[in-house]
Amino acid sequence: MNTIWTPTLEHFPGPKYKALAAALKDGVTQGALTAGSKLPPVRELAFHLGITPGTVARAYSILTDAGIFEATVGRGTFVAERSVPRVEMSPLEVDAVPHGSGGNTPDINLMSPALPDVGQAGLIRQLMAEVAHDPPSGLMHYPNRRAFQPARNAVVQWLQGTPLGPLEQEDIVLSHGGQNGISLVLQTLLKGSNPVILVEELAYPGFRRAADLLRAKVVPVAMDAHGIVPEAFEAAARLHTAQVLCTSPEVHNPTGIFTPLERRRDLVEIARRQNVQIVEDDCYRMGSARAPTYRMLASERGWYVSSISKTITPSLRIGFAVAPDGQGAGLRRSAEHGFFGLATPLADLTAKLLAHPQIETLAQGVVSHMGLYIREAVNHLGGYELRWREDVPFFWLQLPEGWRASAFCQAAAEADVKIRPSEDFAGRDARAPHAVRIAVNAQIPLERFCNAMQILRDLLDEPPERIGV
Repeated sequence: MNTIWTPTLEHFPGPKYKALAAALKDGVTQGALTAGSKLPPVRELAFHLGITPGTVARAYSILTDAGIFEATVGRGTFVAERSVPRVEMSPLEVDAVPHGSGGNTPDINLMSPALPDVGQAGLIRQLMAEVAHDPPSGLMHYPNRRAFQPARNAVVQWLQGTPLGPLEQEDIVLSHGGQNGISLVLQTLLKGSNPVILVEELAYPGFRRAADLLRAKVVPVAMDAHGIVPEAFEAAARLHTAQVLCTSPEVHNPTGIFTPLERRRDLVEIARRQNVQIVEDDCYRMGSARAPTYRMLASERGWYVSSISKTITPSLRIGFAVAPDGQGAGLRRSAEHGFFGLATPLADLTAKLLAHPQIETLAQGVVSHMGLYIREAVNHLGGYELRWREDVPFFWLQLPEGWRASAFCQAAAEADVKIRPSEDFAGRDARAPHAVRIAVNAQIPLERFCNAMQILRDLLDEPPERIGV
């Protein structure tokens, strides 16, 4: 550390990130940390205190937001000079408004994942200020391909660990989140008056919504423990002359199933025989990829879509669609003809954010913090048929005999816990399994999340008599 003073957390109550923020603030108040003092790097202080980097990053962010610290790109975090205006903010305000409740109800919303702020909000504010002060793309021009090249290069850097095969910035189109990316790809691919899209029998509802907008028919394909059943895929593709398969092989939404490499290769061979394009939605993966993407396995027909909504924040609506090698022109045309492209300040922010030296550490901090919640959920619900992974922000719970998904969700809602039934992911005429998806909400205190898990456990252990009738 650049100061001989070291925070002592045991004197401050509450979660560790709040305790650390309070200890650091106390150090400033007591004069142990003077104006202009440089704080140690996140990882260094985390190691010194025996806590996670995400905890330190979150504490730094709270104090930066309050004006007590100030962060400078490339230099680090410092105690703000006394002349810097400060916004009074208590660390307790971070959890003041639970995700999805509007602050007016006690509901615990586990319908969609909610990420913790481990410092990314402070970084985004800082970068937004930089863009506002001096926007690289200007403020008086339409979006254009040349101006967006730094943002596309930043996406290439962000995707370095993803097995996509040869990737150039020209293959990438920036989108307003993953859902917009899926729509752009389908607009590029679908042809004729009656196009057909194949999806898993339980699938991300956004596939069907995008298909509805494009007046395409959606046909579900049977699944097993490894994902799409090859024989069912080939039969459906042949019968319906399908043009596109939409799938989530790395983290299937909602079941969390992972499709292994051998199965992916089988599906690629069928796609080639039946001339089906493959659209891979990889938005829910928070950790490392476990197998090559379809874009890598089938470079002539594999399309890839992802976003930062499950790793950094969903609020910016930053997503990206990646075309097969050499097929970016059609994808760009869909974006340019549809909305000209992202707003230039957002593209400038994307370039700065995804190329920032702290962004990988912050993303790892999000995963680490989410892992605390995931482990608690497993501790409470692991006695039942629960599919989970530490790098996936939801669980798939197969309900025990006596429960139906809709009835279980209603009982949970009556206890102020909101979760999603399997019917939300099935086709209109499909028979959904007796299962529910439970998302991780890391924007509420861990104790409150544990209370929700206990509520669900109590319902599973002792279903009301009327459920079994």
